[in-house]
Amino acid sequence: MRALTVRQPYADAIVWGGKTTENRLRPLSAMHLGTTVLIHAAKASHASEVTSADLGLDYAPDVRGAIIGAGVLDSCHQFSAGGCCAPWGMIGFWHWVLRDVRPLPQPVFVNGHLGLWTLSERTLRDVRAQLIETS
Repeated sequence: MRALTVRQPYADAIVWGGKTTENRLRPLSAMHLGTTVLIHAAKASHASEVTSADLGLDYAPDVRGAIIGAGVLDSCHQFSAGGCCAPWGMIGFWHWVLRDVRPLPQPVFVNGHLGLWTLSERTLRDVRAQLIETS
């Protein structure tokens, strides 16, 4: 199981606000399609200084430096004309599309990394225990 670090408030938007598209500069490897990915909220905010309120999130805990949810990497494609992945898909990016996203009952604090990254056995055990509780 891999994790994906996303800056706030977009990590909250994925877990709590129905954001199903993560914009990335590179495509997702086909080997990751259909797999569960953990959503890690970065310690740093997004450079745009957008807030949870700006994104219309009624509830967003704004946790940082922790795994806050899980979802399935459903598909990956480049932006295409005609409102592809609206309202979250951005022009010029690869769209990593998520489905079945759910929050963890409690954040699991851990340092994140760029791209998809692998968790330590201890962290993975802590996350899996919560995923089993919520299934």
